[in-house]
Amino acid sequence: MKALILKDTYVIWRQMKYFLVMLLLFCALPNGFNNAFAVVYASMLPYTALAYDERSKWDQLAAMMPYSTRDIVLGKYVFGWLCIGGAAVLSGLLQAALSLVIDRAFLPGVMALSVLGAVCIVAISLPLMFCLGVERGRLGMFLVIFLICGGAGAIASIAEAMSSGTPFAFQGPILAVLLITAVVLTAISVPLSMRFYTKRQG
Repeated sequence: MKALILKDTYVIWRQMKYFLVMLLLFCALPNGFNNAFAVVYASMLPYTALAYDERSKWDQLAAMMPYSTRDIVLGKYVFGWLCIGGAAVLSGLLQAALSLVIDRAFLPGVMALSVLGAVCIVAISLPLMFCLGVERGRLGMFLVIFLICGGAGAIASIAEAMSSGTPFAFQGPILAVLLITAVVLTAISVPLSMRFYTKRQG
């Protein structure tokens, strides 16, 4: 699986470089939406990797290699989780550094909401892509974009309330519910993706 993750990284490295620049710009802007969007957007990178796989007929090549369906499908999930985690770490470090220089609060709770929201988006979008394919799954792509913008907007609203000093009593329960949701969605999503992938290959 490590080789599959490295393959995806090499394939979309150019897009990842642009993403890193975008991440730096978003984190530098004093706006909760931008900070949340930078992390949530990372959930879209597995979709880009799938698009390249489909365009290059990778599935046909993978069938001749010693990779199981589990390795191929789970590799995309792990790749997405790594992208989200990397974006969260970079964003958190930049925001923490900026909070020392300018009058700007660093809110770890908002970062946690962004990560969990991004994991939920991966769990929802990947089964659609494995079922329909990237070319036919354009409607699913619009759903992903909607989830990204909507999720970032909701998280940004929480961020604005917290940074302005407004008490947000439900932060803990929302984090708990979102964590449970992310775990449940992922537990359902991975087997579904494996089934859809096997069906498409058959």
